[in-house]
Amino acid sequence: VAERSGWQPRASRTPQTGNVVTGRGVAISGLAGTVVAQVADVEVDRTTGKVAVKKVTVAHDCGIIVNPDGLRNQIEGNVIQATSRALYEEVDFDANGVKNLDWNSYPIIRFRDVPEVDIVLINHPDMPPFGGGEASSIATGAAIANAIADATGSRVHRAPFTPARLTTPRTA
Repeated sequence: VAERSGWQPRASRTPQTGNVVTGRGVAISGLAGTVVAQVADVEVDRTTGKVAVKKVTVAHDCGIIVNPDGLRNQIEGNVIQATSRALYEEVDFDANGVKNLDWNSYPIIRFRDVPEVDIVLINHPDMPPFGGGEASSIATGAAIANAIADATGSRVHRAPFTPARLTTPRTA
């Protein structure tokens, strides 16, 4: 994933100027023998708190790959769904109970906000298939959170990473 994304290690980030800042974050996850590494590239509007995930690069190692096209589809879908959960999805409540009773009122990613997903499949024909399912969704939120911290210099501690959470000072 480092090679494919052009990852360049650095000791620290020089503070960025301007209203829109960019960041990169990396995360690694594993599930049932499958190992996934991701690099997320984001833009953050400091005034509005809006996060745009531009690209997620994924390296996916699940042993022998039986169906590469199906695996790519599964990974891409998982990354898109996990991006939606990281940035938008949250059930809202009021004194009467749940406010999000349909798809019109439940926040979910829109096609215009779907990031580019670049996938590197690592095939190990000498190993059993470990599974290509949910493993790719685990690291997405962490990679996005790390990219937000890289862009802004501040960590966000609660998902979804909404504009309100990025523009409201954290209390102790």
